[in-house]
Amino acid sequence: MSTSKSRVFLSNSVSAISGTVSNLNHELLEYVNPEKPTHDHSSVYYQRFFISKFNLGDKAIEAKFSAPMQIAEGDQVIVSGYPKDGTLQVLAYSNQTQQVSSNENWIVLALGALFFLAVALGLLNSELVIEGALIPKLFLFGFTLVAMYMGYRALLIREAIKLISN
Repeated sequence: MSTSKSRVFLSNSVSAISGTVSNLNHELLEYVNPEKPTHDHSSVYYQRFFISKFNLGDKAIEAKFSAPMQIAEGDQVIVSGYPKDGTLQVLAYSNQTQQVSSNENWIVLALGALFFLAVALGLLNSELVIEGALIPKLFLFGFTLVAMYMGYRALLIREAIKLISN
């Protein structure tokens, strides 16, 4: 059985769905740093994303986390996220069977947003921006956009956590 609840947060609809995991498929996506020396096989140079695709009832679910999801076929889970291309993109989950909950770290995203905002404010007060130079204005615009995206993503994750905990 699958139940769902949702909230509209800014322009995205964040919803929570519970049910039994079926058609579970785990994948690993790795990006290699092109500047990495060829003889060095250290994992520091790899960026890993653990992708889990499964169904909860008739709903398609996709989760991309920096650590593997702790779920198995037949587990009772609650996932919370936003719809994208016909699947629910998971921001947070709670596995009722294994008593495990997880989400990406929204605090780090919020701190990153504050850092980028501080850099943008520093650029705003620079002489080059005041004089009208183009490149510092582009950097100012870029840092501001990154700060807004990271802050928005942190707020989405917080909303997803709230939905799961209710």
